[in-house]
Amino acid sequence: MTEPAPPFAFRRALIDDAPALAALIARSARGLSLADYSSEQVEAALKGAFGVDTGLIADGTYFLAEHAGEPVACGGWSRRKALFGGDAYHGASAEPLDPAVDSARIRAFFVHPDWARRGLGRALLELCETEAKAAGFRALELMATRPGLKLYQASGYVADEPVVYDLDGVPIDFVPMRKALAG
Repeated sequence: MTEPAPPFAFRRALIDDAPALAALIARSARGLSLADYSSEQVEAALKGAFGVDTGLIADGTYFLAEHAGEPVACGGWSRRKALFGGDAYHGASAEPLDPAVDSARIRAFFVHPDWARRGLGRALLELCETEAKAAGFRALELMATRPGLKLYQASGYVADEPVVYDLDGVPIDFVPMRKALAG
């Protein structure tokens, strides 16, 4: 059973938040991914696939949850083609999507290990879905990590076959997922 989250506040991330977000992402990945990925895979992913994407921040579509002034969770959505990857990942496309035919992207969700399983990821996801729908998107896509699968499946996302990416010689698998937005 999930325990209720203590008071927290959501806000749009700012470029000045990037160092704190990078620390949160690293702590989340190292603290929550090791049951699903090897430490070598986690460290390779932290060099780009799991990282701050300042394009999301600049677009105003990246959020953080704070408690006592510290970020405890982050995540966002995008109207650009990239499915995943921080600033250091060179496989991401910043090309804009067309809401009439394309799916918005759910991107870069990370929760501090001490705050896991308290509803922050779900609340962030609902916020992003609401914003993407308001921007005219009718569907969402994401590239799930193994630790994120349960959250996304419980939120109505449907998994496709896993894909393996090579991150500087280290293979790591992700699961593409999709959800149609109602209405």
